[in-house]
Amino acid sequence: MRRPLLKPAKADRFSRPPLERMMKLHHQLNGGRFPNCRKLADELEVSTKTIQRDIDFMRDRLGLPIEYDQLHFGFVYTEPVTHFPSIEVSEGEVVALFVAQKALAQYKGTSYEKPLKSAFKKITDGLQDKVEFAWNDLDAGISFKGIGTSVADLDLFEAVSNGVLRSCELEFEYKKLGGAQYESRRVQPYHLGCVENQWYLFAFDLARRQLRTFALPRMRKVKSTNLKFLRPPDFSITRHLSESFGVFTGKGRYLVQIRFDAFAARLVSERTWHASQKMKPLGNGELEMTLQLGSLEEIERWVLSWGGHARVLKPARLAESVRKQAMAVAGFY
Repeated sequence: MRRPLLKPAKADRFSRPPLERMMKLHHQLNGGRFPNCRKLADELEVSTKTIQRDIDFMRDRLGLPIEYDQLHFGFVYTEPVTHFPSIEVSEGEVVALFVAQKALAQYKGTSYEKPLKSAFKKITDGLQDKVEFAWNDLDAGISFKGIGTSVADLDLFEAVSNGVLRSCELEFEYKKLGGAQYESRRVQPYHLGCVENQWYLFAFDLARRQLRTFALPRMRKVKSTNLKFLRPPDFSITRHLSESFGVFTGKGRYLVQIRFDAFAARLVSERTWHASQKMKPLGNGELEMTLQLGSLEEIERWVLSWGGHARVLKPARLAESVRKQAMAVAGFY
């Protein structure tokens, strides 16, 4: 059975979640308190239309026996209701959710930790023994290990994520990679993303009139201006990073070809590195990878990480840069 997706009305964007509202309504109905839309709306700080939509959903979609009692000026259950309808999930879905939780565990202490735990509690509380499993068994069998994981300062993370979610301009100080000192920035934050174990803010820099990328560990003194802005409707983080090998974007357009020896070929072929990648197996066990990128900085570091197992075929500019870096490294030994 297809499960409905509950979405709050725009006016109640930051109100209690729909399930929490409906659970409160359910408890009042079960207690014979005859709740009505006006009283609940005042209590939950939402509109009466929102409460009416919740009641309609509970009656029409969840099949709960709700009717309006004219005598008591409120709603009532017309027959006994022993429990709120359960959330039905399969064992595979529970495991998938657990995997997602484990993947995010490295960000314990961020503003996402509390709602994540709350969501898992609601899901497991609603299972009603339809699926039996032990969290300890899953915990012992599934894990993630990140290398070079960076956890942003909690207060800073909160300020940035609130700016993104509430569409409020932010001010902060930022030290560019290789920069000697911090610079003042004022931005319209569009998106907060984690790329390769690092949190980045993608925001429109008001002074430079460009979309820029900021690493959270290099930010400090973040504060909201409380000035609202409208995120461009055509903004897409997927499209923005479509020609980036990581987070760096560029205005170039490079056809990159790299040949991997037989040792590296198997490792490279086992993963998706970029949406544009094309793999061409060669007869001697080697592999040729082709990519379409907008900049070369990140792909250069990636090629160097493979040492003598990778060789750049195109473009010549990238091949020359890798050659110079390799010679510089060789000079250290």
